[in-house]
Amino acid sequence: MKTKDLVIIGGGSAGMAAAVAAYDKGIRDILILERNEFLGGILNQCIHNGFGLTLFKEELTGPEFASRLIEQIKERKIEYKLHTYVTNISHDKVVTYSNAKEGVVELQAKAIVMAAGCYERNAGAIGIPGDRPAGILTAGQAQLFLNEYGYLVGKRVFILGSGDIGLIMARRLTLEGAKVLGVAEICAWSNGLNRNMVQCLYDYNIPLYLSHTVSKIVGKSRLEKVIISKVDERMQPIPGTEMEFDCDTLVLSIGLVPNNDLLNNAGAAKGRSRGALVNENFETTIDGIFSCGNVLHVHDLVDNVAMEATVAGRSAADYILGNLKRGDKKIAVQAGDGIGYVVPGEIDLSSASEALEFKFRVRKPSKNVYIVYKFNGEVVKKVFKPVIIPSEMEIQKMPKSLLKNDQGTIEVSLVQKEE
Repeated sequence: MKTKDLVIIGGGSAGMAAAVAAYDKGIRDILILERNEFLGGILNQCIHNGFGLTLFKEELTGPEFASRLIEQIKERKIEYKLHTYVTNISHDKVVTYSNAKEGVVELQAKAIVMAAGCYERNAGAIGIPGDRPAGILTAGQAQLFLNEYGYLVGKRVFILGSGDIGLIMARRLTLEGAKVLGVAEICAWSNGLNRNMVQCLYDYNIPLYLSHTVSKIVGKSRLEKVIISKVDERMQPIPGTEMEFDCDTLVLSIGLVPNNDLLNNAGAAKGRSRGALVNENFETTIDGIFSCGNVLHVHDLVDNVAMEATVAGRSAADYILGNLKRGDKKIAVQAGDGIGYVVPGEIDLSSASEALEFKFRVRKPSKNVYIVYKFNGEVVKKVFKPVIIPSEMEIQKMPKSLLKNDQGTIEVSLVQKEE
Protein backbone atom coordinates (compact mmCIF):
# COMPACT_ATOMS: atom_id res chain seq x y z
CA MET A 1 0.00 0.00 0.00
CA LYS A 2 1.24 3.47 -0.86
CA THR A 3 1.86 5.90 2.01
CA LYS A 4 1.76 9.66 2.49
CA ASP A 5 2.50 11.80 5.52
CA LEU A 6 -0.47 14.11 4.91
CA VAL A 7 -3.47 13.64 2.63
CA ILE A 8 -5.76 16.63 2.11
CA ILE A 9 -9.22 15.95 0.69
CA GLY A 10 -10.35 18.95 -1.35
CA GLY A 11 -8.33 21.47 -3.35
CA GLY A 12 -10.33 24.61 -2.68
CA SER A 13 -9.31 27.49 -0.45
CA ALA A 14 -9.35 25.34 2.72
CA GLY A 15 -7.38 22.45 1.24
CA MET A 16 -4.73 24.67 -0.32
CA ALA A 17 -4.31 26.85 2.78
CA ALA A 18 -3.95 23.74 4.96
CA ALA A 19 -1.35 22.27 2.59
CA VAL A 20 0.72 25.48 2.56
CA ALA A 21 0.58 25.74 6.36
CA ALA A 22 1.66 22.12 6.84
CA TYR A 23 4.49 22.53 4.33
CA ASP A 24 5.74 25.66 6.08
CA LYS A 25 5.79 23.68 9.34
CA GLY A 26 8.14 21.12 7.86
CA ILE A 27 5.93 18.49 6.19
CA ARG A 28 7.02 17.71 2.63
CA ASP A 29 5.17 14.48 1.81
CA ILE A 30 1.75 16.04 1.09
CA LEU A 31 -0.94 15.05 -1.41
CA ILE A 32 -4.06 17.07 -2.27
CA LEU A 33 -6.95 15.14 -3.83
CA GLU A 34 -9.40 17.26 -5.86
CA ARG A 35 -12.36 15.95 -7.83
CA ASN A 36 -12.61 18.87 -10.27
CA GLU A 37 -10.36 19.75 -13.21
CA PHE A 38 -8.76 22.72 -11.45
CA LEU A 39 -7.63 23.65 -7.98
CA GLY A 40 -9.65 26.46 -6.43
CA GLY A 41 -13.03 24.81 -5.90
CA ILE A 42 -16.04 27.11 -5.92
CA LEU A 43 -13.80 30.19 -6.17
CA ASN A 44 -13.34 29.61 -9.90
CA GLN A 45 -16.96 30.54 -10.60
CA CYS A 46 -17.16 33.45 -8.12
CA ILE A 47 -16.10 36.24 -10.47
CA HIS A 48 -17.42 39.03 -8.24
CA ASN A 49 -15.02 40.90 -5.96
CA GLY A 50 -14.91 41.14 -2.18
CA PHE A 51 -12.41 38.37 -1.49
CA GLY A 52 -8.99 38.68 0.15
CA LEU A 53 -9.49 41.84 2.21
CA THR A 54 -8.30 40.14 5.40
CA LEU A 55 -5.85 37.56 4.10
CA PHE A 56 -4.16 39.50 1.27
CA LYS A 57 -5.07 43.06 2.31
CA GLU A 58 -6.63 43.82 -1.07
CA GLU A 59 -9.93 43.26 -2.84
CA LEU A 60 -9.88 40.29 -5.22
CA THR A 61 -12.29 38.24 -7.28
CA GLY A 62 -12.74 34.55 -6.49
CA PRO A 63 -10.41 33.35 -9.30
CA GLU A 64 -7.79 35.92 -8.23
CA PHE A 65 -7.98 34.71 -4.63
CA ALA A 66 -7.64 31.10 -5.81
CA SER A 67 -4.68 31.96 -8.05
CA ARG A 68 -2.77 33.38 -5.06
CA LEU A 69 -3.11 30.07 -3.22
CA ILE A 70 -2.38 28.02 -6.36
CA GLU A 71 0.86 29.98 -6.80
CA GLN A 72 1.83 29.09 -3.23
CA ILE A 73 1.10 25.41 -3.90
CA LYS A 74 3.22 25.42 -7.05
CA GLU A 75 6.07 27.39 -5.47
CA ARG A 76 6.34 24.69 -2.80
CA LYS A 77 5.91 21.87 -5.34
CA ILE A 78 3.10 20.33 -3.28
CA GLU A 79 1.68 17.30 -5.10
CA TYR A 80 -1.96 17.31 -6.15
CA LYS A 81 -4.22 15.08 -8.22
CA LEU A 82 -7.21 16.43 -10.20
CA HIS A 83 -10.27 14.54 -11.45
CA THR A 84 -9.78 12.32 -8.39
CA TYR A 85 -12.68 11.13 -6.23
CA VAL A 86 -12.21 10.03 -2.64
CA THR A 87 -14.66 7.22 -1.97
CA ASN A 88 -13.73 6.27 1.59
CA ILE A 89 -11.55 7.08 4.56
CA SER A 90 -11.13 4.58 7.38
CA HIS A 91 -10.76 5.06 11.11
CA ASP A 92 -7.06 4.13 10.79
CA LYS A 93 -6.50 6.79 8.08
CA VAL A 94 -6.57 4.67 4.92
CA VAL A 95 -7.80 6.84 2.04
CA THR A 96 -9.46 5.18 -0.96
CA TYR A 97 -9.60 7.25 -4.14
CA SER A 98 -10.12 6.68 -7.84
CA ASN A 99 -9.30 8.41 -11.12
CA ALA A 100 -9.09 7.47 -14.79
CA LYS A 101 -5.31 7.03 -14.79
CA GLU A 102 -4.74 4.98 -11.62
CA GLY A 103 -8.08 3.26 -11.11
CA VAL A 104 -8.86 2.54 -7.45
CA VAL A 105 -6.04 3.27 -5.01
CA GLU A 106 -5.68 2.75 -1.28
CA LEU A 107 -3.30 5.09 0.50
CA GLN A 108 -2.13 4.95 4.11
CA ALA A 109 -1.84 8.45 5.59
CA LYS A 110 -0.20 9.55 8.82
CA ALA A 111 -2.71 12.41 9.02
CA ILE A 112 -5.73 13.60 7.01
CA VAL A 113 -7.23 17.05 6.60
CA MET A 114 -10.84 16.99 5.41
CA ALA A 115 -11.51 20.13 3.34
CA ALA A 116 -14.25 18.93 0.98
CA GLY A 117 -16.49 22.00 1.22
CA CYS A 118 -20.29 21.95 1.20
CA TYR A 119 -23.16 21.26 -1.18
CA GLU A 120 -26.40 23.06 -1.98
CA ARG A 121 -29.84 21.95 -0.94
CA ASN A 122 -31.92 21.35 -4.07
CA ALA A 123 -35.59 21.16 -5.02
CA GLY A 124 -35.86 17.58 -3.79
CA ALA A 125 -34.81 18.67 -0.30
CA ILE A 126 -37.87 20.89 0.17
CA GLY A 127 -40.46 19.13 -2.00
CA ILE A 128 -42.14 22.11 -3.70
CA PRO A 129 -45.63 21.08 -4.90
CA GLY A 130 -46.47 21.15 -8.59
CA ASP A 131 -44.92 20.08 -11.87
CA ARG A 132 -41.34 19.02 -12.51
CA PRO A 133 -40.31 20.91 -15.66
CA ALA A 134 -36.86 22.00 -16.81
CA GLY A 135 -35.66 25.40 -15.64
CA ILE A 136 -35.22 24.69 -11.90
CA LEU A 137 -31.65 24.77 -10.65
CA THR A 138 -29.55 25.83 -7.67
CA ALA A 139 -27.82 29.20 -7.44
CA GLY A 140 -24.43 27.51 -7.62
CA GLN A 141 -25.39 25.68 -10.80
CA ALA A 142 -26.64 28.93 -12.34
CA GLN A 143 -23.36 30.60 -11.34
CA LEU A 144 -21.31 27.78 -12.88
CA PHE A 145 -23.24 27.79 -16.17
CA LEU A 146 -23.05 31.56 -16.56
CA ASN A 147 -19.61 32.43 -15.20
CA GLU A 148 -17.58 29.45 -16.40
CA TYR A 149 -19.47 28.15 -19.45
CA GLY A 150 -21.14 31.36 -20.66
CA TYR A 151 -24.72 30.06 -20.67
CA LEU A 152 -27.56 32.36 -19.60
CA VAL A 153 -29.86 30.00 -17.72
CA GLY A 154 -33.06 31.98 -18.30
CA LYS A 155 -34.64 35.24 -19.39
CA ARG A 156 -37.34 35.65 -16.73
CA VAL A 157 -36.03 34.42 -13.40
CA PHE A 158 -37.45 34.05 -9.91
CA ILE A 159 -35.21 33.24 -6.96
CA LEU A 160 -36.22 31.25 -3.89
CA GLY A 161 -34.06 31.90 -0.84
CA SER A 162 -31.93 34.89 0.10
CA GLY A 163 -28.60 33.17 0.63
CA ASP A 164 -25.54 35.05 -0.56
CA ILE A 165 -25.07 33.09 -3.79
CA GLY A 166 -28.72 33.69 -4.70
CA LEU A 167 -28.39 37.43 -4.06
CA ILE A 168 -25.19 37.64 -6.07
CA MET A 169 -26.82 35.74 -8.94
CA ALA A 170 -29.79 38.15 -8.90
CA ARG A 171 -27.35 40.94 -9.75
CA ARG A 172 -25.31 38.84 -12.16
CA LEU A 173 -28.34 37.68 -14.15
CA THR A 174 -29.67 41.25 -14.29
CA LEU A 175 -26.36 42.51 -15.66
CA GLU A 176 -26.47 39.83 -18.37
CA GLY A 177 -29.92 40.95 -19.52
CA ALA A 178 -32.25 38.59 -17.67
CA LYS A 179 -35.27 39.95 -15.80
CA VAL A 180 -35.16 38.93 -12.13
CA LEU A 181 -38.77 39.18 -10.99
CA GLY A 182 -38.15 38.83 -7.29
CA VAL A 183 -36.66 36.90 -4.39
CA ALA A 184 -38.81 34.97 -1.90
CA GLU A 185 -37.45 34.15 1.56
CA ILE A 186 -39.33 31.83 3.93
CA CYS A 187 -37.84 33.50 7.01
CA ALA A 188 -38.90 36.92 8.25
CA TRP A 189 -35.33 38.10 7.64
CA SER A 190 -32.73 37.81 4.89
CA ASN A 191 -30.16 35.04 5.11
CA GLY A 192 -27.56 36.97 3.10
CA LEU A 193 -24.97 39.50 4.15
CA ASN A 194 -26.24 43.06 4.43
CA ARG A 195 -23.81 44.29 1.79
CA ASN A 196 -25.21 41.75 -0.70
CA MET A 197 -28.76 42.82 0.10
CA VAL A 198 -27.87 46.41 -0.79
CA GLN A 199 -25.56 45.81 -3.75
CA CYS A 200 -27.48 42.95 -5.36
CA LEU A 201 -31.18 43.67 -4.67
CA TYR A 202 -31.81 47.24 -3.55
CA ASP A 203 -29.43 48.81 -6.09
CA TYR A 204 -31.28 46.99 -8.90
CA ASN A 205 -34.83 47.43 -7.55
CA ILE A 206 -35.35 43.67 -7.25
CA PRO A 207 -38.28 42.96 -4.87
CA LEU A 208 -37.70 40.84 -1.75
CA TYR A 209 -40.68 38.95 -0.34
CA LEU A 210 -39.93 38.00 3.27
CA SER A 211 -42.00 35.29 4.98
CA HIS A 212 -42.88 33.90 1.54
CA THR A 213 -42.12 30.63 -0.24
CA VAL A 214 -42.88 29.02 -3.59
CA SER A 215 -46.10 27.11 -3.03
CA LYS A 216 -46.53 25.73 -6.56
CA ILE A 217 -44.54 25.15 -9.74
CA VAL A 218 -46.34 25.23 -13.09
CA GLY A 219 -44.90 24.04 -16.40
CA LYS A 220 -44.81 21.26 -18.96
CA SER A 221 -41.45 20.75 -20.63
CA ARG A 222 -40.16 24.12 -19.34
CA LEU A 223 -41.09 26.16 -16.29
CA GLU A 224 -43.96 28.55 -17.07
CA LYS A 225 -44.79 30.17 -13.75
CA VAL A 226 -44.27 30.00 -10.01
CA ILE A 227 -46.83 30.78 -7.36
CA ILE A 228 -45.57 32.15 -4.07
CA SER A 229 -47.49 32.40 -0.80
CA LYS A 230 -47.01 34.10 2.53
CA VAL A 231 -46.18 31.65 5.34
CA ASP A 232 -47.40 31.46 8.92
CA GLU A 233 -45.32 31.00 12.08
CA ARG A 234 -45.00 27.28 11.28
CA MET A 235 -43.60 28.13 7.84
CA GLN A 236 -46.73 26.80 6.12
CA PRO A 237 -48.31 28.63 3.13
CA ILE A 238 -51.34 30.75 4.02
CA PRO A 239 -54.29 30.20 1.64
CA GLY A 240 -55.45 33.36 -0.11
CA THR A 241 -52.02 35.03 -0.14
CA GLU A 242 -50.87 33.61 -3.50
CA MET A 243 -48.96 35.70 -6.08
CA GLU A 244 -48.18 34.46 -9.62
CA PHE A 245 -45.01 35.17 -11.60
CA ASP A 246 -44.63 34.18 -15.25
CA CYS A 247 -41.05 32.95 -15.58
CA ASP A 248 -38.90 30.38 -17.32
CA THR A 249 -36.36 29.78 -14.54
CA LEU A 250 -36.43 29.21 -10.78
CA VAL A 251 -33.10 29.58 -8.99
CA LEU A 252 -32.83 28.01 -5.54
CA SER A 253 -30.66 29.52 -2.83
CA ILE A 254 -32.03 27.54 0.10
CA GLY A 255 -29.01 26.62 2.15
CA LEU A 256 -25.65 24.90 2.18
CA VAL A 257 -24.79 21.63 3.94
CA PRO A 258 -21.26 20.48 4.93
CA ASN A 259 -20.13 17.63 2.67
CA ASN A 260 -19.29 15.48 5.67
CA ASP A 261 -20.33 11.98 4.55
CA LEU A 262 -16.77 10.58 4.48
CA LEU A 263 -16.18 11.54 8.11
CA ASN A 264 -19.62 10.31 9.13
CA ASN A 265 -18.87 6.93 7.55
CA ALA A 266 -15.47 6.81 9.25
CA GLY A 267 -17.18 7.16 12.63
CA ALA A 268 -16.23 10.73 13.55
CA ALA A 269 -18.60 12.35 16.02
CA LYS A 270 -20.95 14.96 14.58
CA GLY A 271 -21.26 18.56 15.65
CA ARG A 272 -24.31 20.84 15.69
CA SER A 273 -23.05 22.49 12.48
CA ARG A 274 -23.71 19.21 10.55
CA GLY A 275 -19.95 18.91 10.19
CA ALA A 276 -17.64 16.97 12.50
CA LEU A 277 -17.10 17.64 16.19
CA VAL A 278 -13.61 19.17 16.46
CA ASN A 279 -11.36 20.52 19.18
CA GLU A 280 -9.40 23.77 19.26
CA ASN A 281 -6.83 22.26 16.83
CA PHE A 282 -9.62 21.26 14.40
CA GLU A 283 -8.92 17.61 15.12
CA THR A 284 -11.97 15.35 14.96
CA THR A 285 -12.72 12.60 17.43
CA ILE A 286 -10.63 10.30 15.21
CA ASP A 287 -6.95 10.55 16.08
CA GLY A 288 -5.00 12.37 13.35
CA ILE A 289 -7.97 13.36 11.19
CA PHE A 290 -8.70 17.09 10.98
CA SER A 291 -11.58 19.07 9.46
CA CYS A 292 -11.80 22.71 8.40
CA GLY A 293 -13.62 25.16 6.15
CA ASN A 294 -17.13 24.66 4.82
CA VAL A 295 -17.05 20.89 5.38
CA LEU A 296 -16.92 21.74 9.09
CA HIS A 297 -19.36 24.68 9.19
CA VAL A 298 -20.60 27.02 6.48
CA HIS A 299 -18.62 30.28 6.42
CA ASP A 300 -19.64 33.69 5.14
CA LEU A 301 -16.14 34.82 4.07
CA VAL A 302 -13.49 32.81 2.22
CA ASP A 303 -10.74 34.64 4.13
CA ASN A 304 -12.03 33.01 7.31
CA VAL A 305 -12.02 29.62 5.58
CA ALA A 306 -8.36 29.99 4.64
CA MET A 307 -7.32 31.23 8.07
CA GLU A 308 -9.14 28.37 9.80
CA ALA A 309 -7.52 25.88 7.42
CA THR A 310 -4.10 27.34 8.21
CA VAL A 311 -4.61 26.35 11.85
CA ALA A 312 -5.77 22.87 10.81
CA GLY A 313 -2.75 22.43 8.53
CA ARG A 314 -0.33 23.46 11.27
CA SER A 315 -2.07 21.14 13.71
CA ALA A 316 -1.81 18.23 11.28
CA ALA A 317 1.90 18.96 10.86
CA ASP A 318 2.39 19.00 14.63
CA TYR A 319 0.55 15.68 14.87
CA ILE A 320 2.82 14.08 12.25
CA LEU A 321 5.94 15.47 13.94
CA GLY A 322 4.77 14.33 17.38
CA ASN A 323 4.44 17.89 18.66
CA LEU A 324 0.67 18.07 19.16
CA LYS A 325 0.07 18.32 22.89
CA ARG A 326 -2.72 16.29 24.42
CA GLY A 327 -4.23 15.98 27.84
CA ASP A 328 -6.69 13.46 29.21
CA LYS A 329 -9.32 16.04 30.21
CA LYS A 330 -11.77 17.78 27.88
CA ILE A 331 -14.05 20.77 28.17
CA ALA A 332 -17.28 20.34 26.19
CA VAL A 333 -18.59 23.38 24.29
CA GLN A 334 -22.35 23.63 23.82
CA ALA A 335 -24.72 25.92 21.92
CA GLY A 336 -27.27 27.38 24.32
CA ASP A 337 -30.40 29.47 23.78
CA GLY A 338 -30.43 31.38 20.50
CA ILE A 339 -27.20 29.83 19.18
CA GLY A 340 -27.21 27.45 16.22
CA TYR A 341 -23.81 25.83 16.75
CA VAL A 342 -20.37 26.55 18.19
CA VAL A 343 -16.95 25.55 16.85
CA PRO A 344 -14.91 24.05 18.47
CA GLY A 345 -17.09 21.44 20.14
CA GLU A 346 -14.50 20.58 22.77
CA ILE A 347 -11.33 22.09 24.20
CA ASP A 348 -8.18 20.57 25.66
CA LEU A 349 -6.67 23.31 27.80
CA SER A 350 -3.26 21.62 27.77
CA SER A 351 -2.88 22.29 24.03
CA ALA A 352 -5.00 25.43 23.68
CA SER A 353 -3.50 28.85 23.02
CA GLU A 354 -3.86 31.61 25.58
CA ALA A 355 -6.86 33.04 23.67
CA LEU A 356 -9.65 30.55 22.96
CA GLU A 357 -11.49 31.28 19.71
CA PHE A 358 -15.18 30.50 19.26
CA LYS A 359 -17.09 30.62 15.96
CA PHE A 360 -20.88 30.44 15.88
CA ARG A 361 -24.09 31.66 14.31
CA VAL A 362 -27.28 32.84 15.98
CA ARG A 363 -30.65 31.35 15.07
CA LYS A 364 -32.45 34.61 14.27
CA PRO A 365 -31.75 38.35 14.06
CA SER A 366 -31.69 40.04 17.46
CA LYS A 367 -31.11 43.50 18.89
CA ASN A 368 -29.61 44.58 22.21
CA VAL A 369 -28.47 41.16 23.37
CA TYR A 370 -25.55 39.67 25.25
CA ILE A 371 -23.46 36.74 24.11
CA VAL A 372 -23.03 34.97 27.44
CA TYR A 373 -20.31 32.39 28.13
CA LYS A 374 -20.93 30.12 31.10
CA PHE A 375 -18.35 27.66 32.43
CA ASN A 376 -19.87 24.97 34.61
CA GLY A 377 -22.90 27.21 35.12
CA GLU A 378 -20.96 30.36 36.08
CA VAL A 379 -20.86 33.40 33.78
CA VAL A 380 -17.24 34.04 32.78
CA LYS A 381 -17.75 36.48 29.92
CA LYS A 382 -20.48 38.68 28.40
CA VAL A 383 -20.33 40.54 25.09
CA PHE A 384 -22.98 43.12 24.20
CA LYS A 385 -24.23 43.17 20.61
CA PRO A 386 -26.58 45.95 19.48
CA VAL A 387 -27.42 43.85 16.40
CA ILE A 388 -26.62 40.25 15.52
CA ILE A 389 -27.83 38.29 12.47
CA PRO A 390 -27.64 34.63 11.33
CA SER A 391 -26.01 35.44 7.98
CA GLU A 392 -22.84 36.73 9.65
CA MET A 393 -20.66 34.23 11.47
CA GLU A 394 -19.45 35.48 14.84
CA ILE A 395 -15.79 35.03 15.79
CA GLN A 396 -14.97 35.84 19.40
CA LYS A 397 -12.00 35.18 21.66
CA MET A 398 -11.82 34.48 25.37
CA PRO A 399 -8.69 34.25 27.57
CA LYS A 400 -8.31 30.69 28.75
CA SER A 401 -7.27 32.10 32.12
CA LEU A 402 -10.99 32.70 32.75
CA LEU A 403 -11.44 28.92 33.04
CA LYS A 404 -10.47 27.85 36.54
CA ASN A 405 -10.81 24.16 35.74
CA ASP A 406 -9.58 21.90 32.96
CA GLN A 407 -12.81 19.97 32.57
CA GLY A 408 -16.49 20.73 32.48
CA THR A 409 -18.78 22.54 30.03
CA ILE A 410 -18.78 25.91 28.31
CA GLU A 411 -22.21 27.06 27.16
CA VAL A 412 -22.61 29.95 24.72
CA SER A 413 -26.05 31.57 24.84
CA LEU A 414 -27.94 34.62 23.62
CA VAL A 415 -29.56 36.68 26.41
CA GLN A 416 -31.80 39.69 25.86
CA LYS A 417 -30.67 42.86 27.59
CA GLU A 418 -33.16 44.04 30.19
CA GLU A 419 -34.80 47.38 29.45
